[in-house]
Amino acid sequence: MSIDNPRTIKQFLPSYWIIATFSHNRGHIVLEDLRGNMQNYFYKKFELRYFDMNKHGVASPTTILTLLEETAAEHSYSIDYCLYNLEKKNIGWVLTSGTIDMIRYPKYKETILIKTWVSKFTLVKGYRENIIFDDSGDIIGRARGIWVFYDIEKKKPVPIIDEIKTKWGINPEISRENNFEKIKVLNDEKHQLEYDIYKSDVDNNKHVNNIRYFHWLIESLPDEIMDSYFLKVINAKFFSEANFGEKIRIFNKNEMEQKTFLHTMRSSINNRLLAAAHTTWGKK
Repeated sequence: MSIDNPRTIKQFLPSYWIIATFSHNRGHIVLEDLRGNMQNYFYKKFELRYFDMNKHGVASPTTILTLLEETAAEHSYSIDYCLYNLEKKNIGWVLTSGTIDMIRYPKYKETILIKTWVSKFTLVKGYRENIIFDDSGDIIGRARGIWVFYDIEKKKPVPIIDEIKTKWGINPEISRENNFEKIKVLNDEKHQLEYDIYKSDVDNNKHVNNIRYFHWLIESLPDEIMDSYFLKVINAKFFSEANFGEKIRIFNKNEMEQKTFLHTMRSSINNRLLAAAHTTWGKK
């Protein structure tokens, strides 16, 4: 459900912030500190459903990514730039790099609050920050992503609309320290799994959604990893599109002495590099 009262979020704010403006029923607020500095945040509240859970009764990593992207979509809607309206103009947002760092995963029926904002704009990129709170106001996760404004038909970046930049504003605060470091790409390992790409895997940008990549990555890992460890950190980079009719091959390298994995995804067509990731796992 959406935040519909500024008092609902006060418990998540430092004492020196006051609410300067609040967009009712949209979740978008502008904060002002005692020195008059303005900060733009957007909040979205979720109650975790049964179908969001894994077999251990906690939210899956894929669920967390889905809720983060739902929050970003709502942020766009809150400034009257609904993603479906952008799609009519053959424009969308494409994730090129991202990182998630989880302290713990929420349980069934638990309520979480996601706080998001944009820390930086370039001509074609937006740097999105996220902090995830539980219903006690404690931080349980952080995430960052680089999103490119993209012409869907021409398949190339385009300048971000000025009004989007103005309405979202920027807040240079960083949600977690991460410079989107280079991720090692695997070349010699044999692939663990191969997936067919179906129509349901393709999003409005006419290519495989990054949530599907994330789901396939998790599915490719041995049960003993998923049963004994939880995904603490993922750093990922997306290199090229995958489309309906292709097959995706997943290559993994286990470095469990450091509790880490390297992952590479390639197309079965000419071995094209699609994505690479580095994951760190914590003991349950």
